[in-house]
Amino acid sequence: MDVLQGKVAIITGAGRGQGAATAKLFVEEGAAVFLADVDEPAGRAAANASGGTYLNHDVTSATSWQHVVDTVVTASGHIDILINNAGIIEWMTMTETPLEVWERIIAVNQTGPFLGMQAVAPIMKRQRSGSIINISSVGGLGGSSPCYAYGTTKWALRGMTRGAAQELGPYGVRVNAVLPGTIESRMIENMDRDAAIKRIPLGRIAEPVEVARLSLWLASDDSAYATGADWLLDGGARA
Repeated sequence: MDVLQGKVAIITGAGRGQGAATAKLFVEEGAAVFLADVDEPAGRAAANASGGTYLNHDVTSATSWQHVVDTVVTASGHIDILINNAGIIEWMTMTETPLEVWERIIAVNQTGPFLGMQAVAPIMKRQRSGSIINISSVGGLGGSSPCYAYGTTKWALRGMTRGAAQELGPYGVRVNAVLPGTIESRMIENMDRDAAIKRIPLGRIAEPVEVARLSLWLASDDSAYATGADWLLDGGARA
């Protein structure tokens, strides 16, 4: 359908899972996609599979972010879409979480999107257009005792999304958060799948491409009046 024809997208954590699925879908829909990932073998494989371009990238580094933005602008002249998808999880409660784990999860899941939004904002403001999509989680809607640090960052990302939407809206730049529920990924490797499915009215675990399809709508001009919002994708588990 080419709904992203002529658009340029950066997707972090694009080496596998939701990121790789989103990159593939966006290329199919006409976008020039830059797959950013710290895992070079996975990132290159996903780029080859999707037809996008791989960039080695550490989302916790402001210098790395500037390099990515400069590379994309040099290659394409503009940046229309940023998807802050990179994220990590540790299944530890508050009392079990060592400080170094806490700081590492915050660095990737919270500081990473902050640096990313800062890095693309000047380009998007100058263009007076752009769509930033922050991948949060249903873990940012309630207590997340089993993965305390992860849930904390996903709550924070929702607030960051709203604040950025308020600041960038006057420049035509939209910022939204996607809140996936249980998705087929490495994050659920140790989960009791049967128990999880029982809590989902639709009775199944979602595929990564289903998150990609929601991101596609938010990245496209079809969602031109949508900003500063949470978009829940959990099969009705929070209904």
